[in-house]
Amino acid sequence: MRDRTALERTLAQIDGRGYASYKQLAGTYQFGTFRLAIDQVQVDPYAPPSRMRIILGPQTAGLPADLTNDAIGRRAVADFLTRQFLDVAHRLLPEPSGTGNSGLVSIGHPGQEVLERTSVVIAPDRIEARIDVGLPASGRRVRGREASKLLGSLLPRIANASLVCANLNERVLREHVILHRDQEWLRSQLAGQNLVAFVGDGAILPRRSGDSDLPLSGTDAIPFTSPDSMQVEFQLPSGQTVTGMGVPEGVTVIVGGGYHGKSTLLHAIERGVYPHIAGDGREWVITRADAVSIRAEDGRAVTGVDISPFITNLPSGIDTRSFSTSNASGSTSQATNLVEAIDAGASALLIDEDTSATNFMIRDERMRALIPASREPITPFVARVRPLFTELGVSTILVAGGSGAFFDVADQVIALDHYIARNVTKEARKLISDHQDAEPNDGSRAFTYERTARVPDPSSLTRSRNQRPAKVRGATIQFAGETIDLSAMAQLVDPAQTQAIAWALDRIAGLADGQNSIEELVLAVQERVDAESLDWVSPFNGHPGHLTRPRQHELHAALSRLRGLHLAGP
Repeated sequence: MRDRTALERTLAQIDGRGYASYKQLAGTYQFGTFRLAIDQVQVDPYAPPSRMRIILGPQTAGLPADLTNDAIGRRAVADFLTRQFLDVAHRLLPEPSGTGNSGLVSIGHPGQEVLERTSVVIAPDRIEARIDVGLPASGRRVRGREASKLLGSLLPRIANASLVCANLNERVLREHVILHRDQEWLRSQLAGQNLVAFVGDGAILPRRSGDSDLPLSGTDAIPFTSPDSMQVEFQLPSGQTVTGMGVPEGVTVIVGGGYHGKSTLLHAIERGVYPHIAGDGREWVITRADAVSIRAEDGRAVTGVDISPFITNLPSGIDTRSFSTSNASGSTSQATNLVEAIDAGASALLIDEDTSATNFMIRDERMRALIPASREPITPFVARVRPLFTELGVSTILVAGGSGAFFDVADQVIALDHYIARNVTKEARKLISDHQDAEPNDGSRAFTYERTARVPDPSSLTRSRNQRPAKVRGATIQFAGETIDLSAMAQLVDPAQTQAIAWALDRIAGLADGQNSIEELVLAVQERVDAESLDWVSPFNGHPGHLTRPRQHELHAALSRLRGLHLAGP
């Protein structure tokens, strides 16, 4: 192992040479109390930055044992250290100058959620920060002196200030971990309390703008208050007590005028499948981890999905018990998304009327009178939502702004007025007509659906010999010669989740044997990640790249959207 002096000597020797000379730096260097591992050196100043790891021994880091003695605690501490590194680097590093990525230092871009990431690893024998570094260049020439300052001086200062507990605010670190543990404990209690979600009193649900995930501030930020009839209380492991609205299992309809907060509440519940940092405003919006957002998605590919509970007897004669298309309509795509969510293990569906296909959701009385049921292949969701719960145990939280059709089947109706929530279930029930409709919306239809195993044909997942690993471009993944569009997946909150899905698809391609179903392949990936960490999905040794763990639901959904997917025969 070389030391800092050797690194600085090499940088002095290659100063002014071609950029490829930086490749001589690959290896591990001892920097006093920590090591710098340079795993991969970029080939060009415009290429993705070099991948490096800062490695400390446990005694040097000095992290409190009671904060890192369980997986939840380690996740929270790793998240805290990641944010500290990012903050210190922002303060200490000069503005990047030079060519391409010169001077860049990145540990990823954590958002408002506390998630499992590869950015910081806390292991029994080490604490490791994985960083990307843009080695300085002028044109395509090495700037050795600047690189020496960056690697030999600035990185050690950033590491000491952000990764060594003695230099951190331990009180704030401890509060971060306690909050995360309390949040996950509360989530673990929801099912036992027959709740789908919890929205804490005082929560700030609105965001600053449509393209910001930061909380709204000022007088427009109205704190959430639970309706008295829905208020529940939890005594947390930390000793703190939280109160708020418990959303029960069953069918919950959220109503209200336009811009009064209906979709904002549902959006917060969607994001509540993940824990949030202090100050986000949604710290105590906690949703079951397997709640899935459902919407229409015109144009998506579908392969062998049984949508017959919703759509049958198509004029084309297509068998909807094993429905396939390269260009789904609004109704067929929403039916597919719903069935796939159930197959992936969803216990609750989150649906907004604004992003749904109208003909999938309801058929009003006049339309039923004009077009008889015998001529309509779609059984609307309003007729299925009740048996979804009574027969399959799948709850629904639904935003409805333009129709009262769901009042008939709702267990509870919540009205939003200027972001103030009221339980209006009794009022809604008074409005229900006494006469029986031609096609009743009372949920009396049985939900006849049996999960069938969809087994991928391995050949449809295999890339050609000269094809590179799956690649991410924005909200799309290039995989097996096809483009998978994930832009409609509202619960993907971090671009690094998309990258993890892309490489997980490569792993699934290696596991597919023509015998295991999509659900079994996704489960196998989850089990390997549990056993070997998220690093396992990466094609790289050492620094795995910046990854954030996705849920099994989004991984299942991504594979199902592959246009070239074929199923193995019987």
